[in-house]
Amino acid sequence: MHGYGLIAEVGRLSDGRISLRPGTLYGALDRLVDAGLVGVDREEIVDGRLRRYYRLAEPGGELLAAETERMRHNVEAATARLRAAKPAPRLHGRLA
Repeated sequence: MHGYGLIAEVGRLSDGRISLRPGTLYGALDRLVDAGLVGVDREEIVDGRLRRYYRLAEPGGELLAAETERMRHNVEAATARLRAAKPAPRLHGRLA
């Protein structure tokens, strides 16, 4: 996906809650490429401007999978704590 496509996809996936700025995105992409987590797939000229397409490299996919699992575990732990913190429902003035 190219940079503008990534910006649009993040906005779509977050229902507009996250809005990436181009400078932030391209700085992050440069760091990810340097780290070997993302690679440049291809480049083309569109309307006289260079458009660079990126792809997730294998180490990036592995790191993404691990981070997704870590976040899933955190959500499960937070959900369990919220459930435990809720007071028991009352029935006719008594705890159920």
